[in-house]
Amino acid sequence: MLAIAAAAVFGFALLLDLLDTDLGAPDLFNWNTLVLIGLLLLALYLAGVGRGPGGGGRWYRGRRPGRG
Repeated sequence: MLAIAAAAVFGFALLLDLLDTDLGAPDLFNWNTLVLIGLLLLALYLAGVGRGPGGGGRWYRGRRPGRG
């Protein structure tokens, strides 16, 4: 989930850069701030915070069903 949020932030930063706009708030929506937010989300994802790939499966204790 955090990787998707990081991709959305990077996409938004790219869109602002390509359109050369700051949405009327140059100190809040500048390119550097959005890239840092995206890198923070990506770092949290790689550190294992939140649900990563394969993190949403079932946890079995003992023998798994169907294994004899």
